[in-house]
Amino acid sequence: MNIFVGSLPFSVKEDELREVFEEYGEVVSAKIISDKFTGRSKGFGFVEMSNDEEANRAIEELNGAEMNNRTIVVNEARERTENYSGNNRRTDRSRGDRSY
Repeated sequence: MNIFVGSLPFSVKEDELREVFEEYGEVVSAKIISDKFTGRSKGFGFVEMSNDEEANRAIEELNGAEMNNRTIVVNEARERTENYSGNNRRTDRSRGDRSY
C-alpha cells in the first residue's frame, strides 16, 4: 500500500521517515518529495508498505501524531487523476487575466 505523509517538518530525512513506519511493519520504500530547483523538502512524502494490514495500522496510529513538534497527516495515497498537468497556473482567457 502506498501511504501519503503530509505536514512533515522540512528537516526530516527519508531514513527517519522509514524508521518511524518500520515500527509497524516492512517498509518497501520511503520518499520525501523535494523541490527540483532548490532541493528543499516540500514537506510531504510517500511510504510504501508491503502488507496492507500493517499499513492500515500505521495510518491509524500515525495520522495526527507529532514529529519534531509538527502534527503530521497520514493517509492512503490516491492516484493522480488523468487531467493532472503538474502546472498550477490557470489562464482565464475570457477575462484576460492569469491566476497563480
